[in-house]
Amino acid sequence: MSRPLQQPTDDTGSPKPNQPIAPDRPADRGPLTPPALSPTVPGFAPPRQMDQWDHTNQSLRPLMDLQQARLILSEDEIRRALTRIAHEILERTDGARETVLVGLYVEGVPLAERLAAAIQAFEGIAVPVGRLDFSAHRDDVHAKGPFPIPGPTFFPADIAGRTVVLVDDVLYTGRSLRAALDALFTYGRPARVQAAVLVDRGHRELPIRADYVGKNVPTGRDEWISVLLRELHGQDGVYLARTNRGGNDATTG
Repeated sequence: MSRPLQQPTDDTGSPKPNQPIAPDRPADRGPLTPPALSPTVPGFAPPRQMDQWDHTNQSLRPLMDLQQARLILSEDEIRRALTRIAHEILERTDGARETVLVGLYVEGVPLAERLAAAIQAFEGIAVPVGRLDFSAHRDDVHAKGPFPIPGPTFFPADIAGRTVVLVDDVLYTGRSLRAALDALFTYGRPARVQAAVLVDRGHRELPIRADYVGKNVPTGRDEWISVLLRELHGQDGVYLARTNRGGNDATTG
């Protein structure tokens, strides 16, 4: 069982939020390396069967019947959407200079890694990729209890003074991005923060928007979007379906 992530401190015991971090890592263990994206990472929630996938906790996303789901993005369409977003990031960040991509667990992590790979293919630039666990900053943690830690937070470089692009799969109410911003700023003060999402489904509850969007998908409150990625689920596809539970009981996104 993994221990809680410890923030680095100086000789006086004061927090050092701008330091690159890794979980439970002594200072003398050499260069930081990102943990592998696999169920072997401490705290990582392995994917469930497709028809039972509900992210990392049953209280987060209503279960859907993918047999009744409609495919809204195929593997090729996901690839094209990410290619376009990668080009847009290059255009709006001065060629990705001083830029860090930060994937939000769970699906945002492989999406950020794909964006970095696309940018490297286009421009030969190796954009650092980090991973962020924001579960402790969710605004429903008191009502639903502590959430499982999906994986360790990791930044490959100091985020202070850089452009940080938060990467997630679906933007819905805006509450996940709000929590991610709170979590991010405990580790440093970026020059600016942008957001990239594969799908924007609307129904915002906070004044938050994405800077880069793969596809805008109008949805109803009784519908849900499931993003399947080959790194997690063995295949690529984005599906829209009605949930098994009616009403607006899903507040993530």
